[in-house]
Amino acid sequence: MKELIEFMARALVDNPDDVNVTEIVGEQSSVIELRVAREDLGKVIGKQGRTARAMRTILSAASTKLKKRAVLDIIE
Repeated sequence: MKELIEFMARALVDNPDDVNVTEIVGEQSSVIELRVAREDLGKVIGKQGRTARAMRTILSAASTKLKKRAVLDIIE
């Protein structure tokens, strides 16, 4: 899951070296925290949150296949 989000975020931003993804794993769910450079935050969120929503949808589909639940948090 972590690698999937990191791959998508690095493809979107201008500063791929500033992308930091951490995963907090629980028994049934995991929280994935995404940090990017401040100037790239708009690119990750997208217009009206569409890009972030799309990333969450892809993450949800991948986590359902593994029978887990994953939540994406985008942190400033």
